Amino acid sequence: MQPEVARGVRRTFEDHLSDLLDNVLRMGAAVEEMVARAVEALSHGDVTAGKKLDEFDDVVDEYNLNIENECLQLIALQQPMARDLRTIAATLKIITDIERVGDYAVDVAKTAAKLAERPLFKPLVDIPRMGQLVQEMLRDVLESFVNRDIERIRGVIQVDDAVDALNRQLHDELIGYIEKDPTIAHQAVWLILVARYLERMADHITNIGERVYYMETGELKELHK
Repeated sequence: MQPEVARGVRRTFEDHLSDLLDNVLRMGAAVEEMVARAVEALSHGDVTAGKKLDEFDDVVDEYNLNIENECLQLIALQQPMARDLRTIAATLKIITDIERVGDYAVDVAKTAAKLAERPLFKPLVDIPRMGQLVQEMLRDVLESFVNRDIERIRGVIQVDDAVDALNRQLHDELIGYIEKDPTIAHQAVWLILVARYLERMADHITNIGERVYYMETGELKELHK
């Protein structure tokens, strides 16, 4: 292949790869918005949020399919090697985790409708905080992905630890409420479930961090121990 042709092919590949990363960012931004809306629905007793987020979820699913097709076309047509191949392979896993975060956001919104049937027996404090932390994690891990910044992943892992701690704290607190007043058990169990959804979102975001680490180092490693 002539040098000029090789450079042209490389530019074309890099352009496609840049478009791919941009689409992952757009998908991540849509899911971040879903998380924010889901937690807001819980705080405001919005019974319609589940249906609205179903529409968001359809958009995210479409991103997932389109990005997967882009990845497969790049592999088939460009035959990337080494780091470029790892980037595409990591992207295929990353979009799956992003999509799962969106699914959990829909679950939170649908739970909000169930909880809106009667006034909450306690103010929501820990759950909105967990939602904020999940959004922060998602923003940071996507920045680390696009900028190939594995140092930033350490901060994501630390925030995941904070989400885990809040989940455990809220679980114990709500079990205590149930023991004192079994009549609130229905609401308390739903809140425990919401906290669990948020904790699982954080776990999927941590998985993304591990894929970014692999993308840059070639090493598959569990970063959260």
